Amino acid sequence: MTTSNGEVQARKADISRKTNETDIKLQFAVDGTGKSSLETDVPFLNHMLDLFTKHGQFDLSVEAHGDIEIDDHHTVEDIGICLGQCIHEALGDKRGIKRYASVFIPMDEALAQVVIDVSNRPHFEYRAEYPSDRVGSFDVQLVQEFLWKLALEARITLHVIVHYGQNTHHMVEAVFKALGRALDEATSIDPRVSGVPSTKGVL
Repeated sequence: MTTSNGEVQARKADISRKTNETDIKLQFAVDGTGKSSLETDVPFLNHMLDLFTKHGQFDLSVEAHGDIEIDDHHTVEDIGICLGQCIHEALGDKRGIKRYASVFIPMDEALAQVVIDVSNRPHFEYRAEYPSDRVGSFDVQLVQEFLWKLALEARITLHVIVHYGQNTHHMVEAVFKALGRALDEATSIDPRVSGVPSTKGVL
């Protein structure tokens, strides 16, 4: 992110979001060291966000509590919204970024692929069939809900493909590792890029 006088600013953002269903405080830095501080009511999501942060070399802090006595849906969805909004804000004018990335990640028998375009045009495609509906108490359909809301609010084009796998935990884990690495690559600064990587002149 650059200021009007050309100075480089840290690519980070934070948000507080409180509704009748959730209460979330989230901080995100693009150029981090892989450190996470995660306190949510959804342990499996904590695990996935930790993987995302470590493999993307971001810094992420999340404090989130929601109406899990109903189910995990609102909490997972709203964290996706908040993270997406922080990503969008942190990237600013997007000058110098690589913009695109495609990453394959294996996790034992599972293979996932994440393809990203930091386009300012939100779109989400998801191709995944899991052998089980739950990992522990976590409803696996919430992976799609989280990713879609993240793509929408970050204003990125996001394609997620789980090519194969036998263990649902492994398959979802591969997705979040690939997401971290793909977002890291797409948002990294390429010194050869002048301005934004678009013939339109703006992203």
